[in-house]
Amino acid sequence: MPVVNAASTTSLAKAKPTFTPSPSPVWPPKGFVKSKDGNAFIKIPTAKELVGLASNDKVLTKALAKTVDGVPVCEKYSCGAVQVVALTGCTWWVITADIKGATSAEDKTLKLFGTVRTTIAETGAKKYSTVLIVSGEAIELHHFVANIKATCRKDVPVEKVPGTTYTVAF
Repeated sequence: MPVVNAASTTSLAKAKPTFTPSPSPVWPPKGFVKSKDGNAFIKIPTAKELVGLASNDKVLTKALAKTVDGVPVCEKYSCGAVQVVALTGCTWWVITADIKGATSAEDKTLKLFGTVRTTIAETGAKKYSTVLIVSGEAIELHHFVANIKATCRKDVPVEKVPGTTYTVAF
């Protein structure tokens, strides 16, 4: 005979957690521009993408946090960024970019102010790297980084890697 006012009970078996693996990255990477030889790919990230990338990249976070005269580097100088990746990997990379801006406050004609050449160390096959491009031009001048190019190198570097050189245009 059933007991009056007895609460019904439900048994909850211990469920095993299931993990869904992250999806494999799409290859070739979406939104990236392919080099002529089909091995290297580059993409210019938006500011919002750069913040997301920095949250998962200690090297990029450190580069963005670097200060010059107590001011974060990209709050003092005009900066840009590029993502690079290669199908077969690279011994080192060379990234070049132009720094352009208005000739003056009155004359809005664009002028080349200088070039930046940045080198980074080896990346493995299909391993993404985000590179911060720092110019030597004060950010108050509203110059911008343009014409970014990246070259995947397979030879042994004969220069300092990593390194950045800013050359003023004459």
